Amino acid sequence: MKLLVLPGDGIGPEIVDAAIGVLKAADAKFDLGFSYDYDDIGFAALEKHGTTLRDETLQAARGYDGIVLGTQSHADYPRPEKGGHNISAAFRVKLDLYANVRPARTRPFIESNMKPGKTMDLVIMREATEGFYPDRNMAQGWGEMMPSPDMALSVRKITRHCSDRIARRAFELAMKRSKKVTAIHKANSFHMTDGLFLECARNVAKEFPEVQFDDLLVDASTAHLVRNPERFDVLVAENFYADILSDLASELSGSLGLAGSIMAGDDLCCAQAQHGSAPDIQGQDKANPVSMILSVAMLVTWLGERHNSEALLKAGEAIQAAVDETLKNPETRTADLGGKLGCKAFGERVAAAI
Repeated sequence: MKLLVLPGDGIGPEIVDAAIGVLKAADAKFDLGFSYDYDDIGFAALEKHGTTLRDETLQAARGYDGIVLGTQSHADYPRPEKGGHNISAAFRVKLDLYANVRPARTRPFIESNMKPGKTMDLVIMREATEGFYPDRNMAQGWGEMMPSPDMALSVRKITRHCSDRIARRAFELAMKRSKKVTAIHKANSFHMTDGLFLECARNVAKEFPEVQFDDLLVDASTAHLVRNPERFDVLVAENFYADILSDLASELSGSLGLAGSIMAGDDLCCAQAQHGSAPDIQGQDKANPVSMILSVAMLVTWLGERHNSEALLKAGEAIQAAVDETLKNPETRTADLGGKLGCKAFGERVAAAI
């Protein structure tokens, strides 16, 4: 199996290197047969090619079994006409990686940011190709405009096709978990757009009678995540709501740096850490690579399910177990979690645990 590795900006190269080291240890143990090709994105690509994402890179990605995507400093990129393209958005839209899967769970040996006694084990299924994002809701142009210097407008796109398929992925995932799906929306205000999303979720729910289904207003869902997160199993939401809720859930569960993430389509999957590029600690070996390592584990599991491979499924489980085993010991955590290890050493410990 061939993986395309794109280290990215800031701490991206460091955490990707740690994650690939862990993956190579799993590869050796379970005889997975991975090979790796590297390419530049972000500022490295901008310096060499005048763009943060070359069309050649995007097209080549279609020919790989999976992608490992490092962090990006897209807020610091120049305007699109000067070569600054949002790489994550391009991968999601142009490669149709529509399901951004973001789990969040507490660990008994890691301090969480929730009330004492509260636990969390949920997955947010985020639709990633439309919604209130101006770079992915128009065939041409931009989804925001300023009719006058004192007025700004933004357009949101919600389609039946995208709403239906993300809901279906949520219910399929729930069948493997605790068989509960909560649709997040604001249909009491956005009658047509969120109304369409909710209608699709309800229709898909009829095909999964074993799954308990409910829906919740997005503002109320933030309160419930804090007050009683145990009520949730799989949450499905449009792009904007899920983006915010997933950061909240991950931080509540312990840290955004402990949350894996994949962007998955029907034929391709990309591992991507949930957090940003943290340029302030770039090159200092201070980064926490857990999110990237867990994202790679999710990619391996996705490949295992797609190819019905027991070895890949076991490897995905082994990577996650090795991360938890390493985190259990306060001495073998990274500094942000009170430990003494740098990014590289932490990755080596996880690889050794495998």
